[in-house]
Amino acid sequence: MIWQPRLPSEIEVESFRRIEAQVGPHQLPPEVWFVVRRMIHTSADPEYLATARVHPQAIVAGVKALKRGAPIATDTRMLLAGISTGRLDRLGVAAFCLMDDPEVAAEAARRSTTRAAVAMEMSLPKLAGGIVAIGNAPTALLRLLELLDAGATPPALVVGVPVGFVNAAESKDALARRDYPFITALGPKGGSAVAASIINALAIMALEGMPS
Repeated sequence: MIWQPRLPSEIEVESFRRIEAQVGPHQLPPEVWFVVRRMIHTSADPEYLATARVHPQAIVAGVKALKRGAPIATDTRMLLAGISTGRLDRLGVAAFCLMDDPEVAAEAARRSTTRAAVAMEMSLPKLAGGIVAIGNAPTALLRLLELLDAGATPPALVVGVPVGFVNAAESKDALARRDYPFITALGPKGGSAVAASIINALAIMALEGMPS
């Protein structure tokens, strides 16, 4: 096999070119396509063009939150690691994950529930108009929806793309029916890398401006 070494920037440009060629014409607004294209790029799965659901105010709400330095709560450390810290540092944004917090573990054990659900409960009051990003745990998203339905103040944006065969599709379908800003993808597909790609796309827009 003969292959030509390329710089990372060249690989990204060529990847986007191939995605555009494979996907073809679509009706997504430029700023929504900017996010969905990165979801496809990260997963190598063009089905996200059909399954992605983006609230009409989601992109603006997410970009504004990042521009004002609002925090990001994630459901896993894998997702936390996938977010570009360089971009967040330039925006003055702090991202955090409470999954490994001893208090979360103790409370989850006491109530016989998941750490993801308890971590979301404890994360929400710390957000102050920030962003929730969920890529792995449907229970985190379901618990978040319960809290918001009960009257908790919604974050600026909910990025909910948990992956799996149990409650993942159901949790995302429930999120897609809400009237506050969200980004999700219907069905079982998702994951921490996809959630990180969404946050990274929003951070690029916050730093460089909306695509036109």
